[in-house]
Amino acid sequence: MLITIPELLTPEEVAWCRSRLASAAWVDGQTTAGPISAVVKNNRQLDPTSSEATEVGQVVLEALHRNPVFLSAALPLRILPPMFNAYRGGEHFGIHVDNAIRNAPGSATRIRTDVSTTVFFSDPDEYEGGALTVETPFGVQTAKLPAGHAIVYPSTSLHEVTPVTEGERIASFFWTQSMIRDEGERALLFDLDQVIQDLRERHGVEDPQALRLSFVYHNLVRRWAET
Repeated sequence: MLITIPELLTPEEVAWCRSRLASAAWVDGQTTAGPISAVVKNNRQLDPTSSEATEVGQVVLEALHRNPVFLSAALPLRILPPMFNAYRGGEHFGIHVDNAIRNAPGSATRIRTDVSTTVFFSDPDEYEGGALTVETPFGVQTAKLPAGHAIVYPSTSLHEVTPVTEGERIASFFWTQSMIRDEGERALLFDLDQVIQDLRERHGVEDPQALRLSFVYHNLVRRWAET
């Protein structure tokens, strides 16, 4: 299940973040590559402990916590601090799957990677190529979104970033450990929550059908959640 989140960041937030990222020192992405992904990884990243990564990452985290679509889709238990990558001059990240367990930078905290998120900081007309492609049971899906938009997808998916042949693509990427481990259960809960929100929007917060469905939703979360 791929879920697009329009305007996760406001235009003002995007502009501020891009100004901070423009002054940052980028390093070879191989420094954080695992033994398998190192074979197909060719990009640049920020040092996750740098002031730019920390400050811009905080803006992204605050946006996530106020966004109902992300919260509904990911049902987050823990979110790793956002990381940042850049592609230009043919740089790419070939097809791979994310590591199942990640450590928070500078911390002993480890999380299971259930949900992957990419937040775009470059607009599609600023670069050629650079699409995020994700393999799903329904075929390969492609995302190349406006700056400030995000996409959420299962970390179990094979995915890649195609070569950037002109311009530069800058994005944030990070992982979430969900309270709901099972991808299918998360998808069912997301769909159910979207129906509840739609009923409340059309008929008011006290709509009896929305109340009944909320009863089902919360009891399913109780049954499936890990905390």
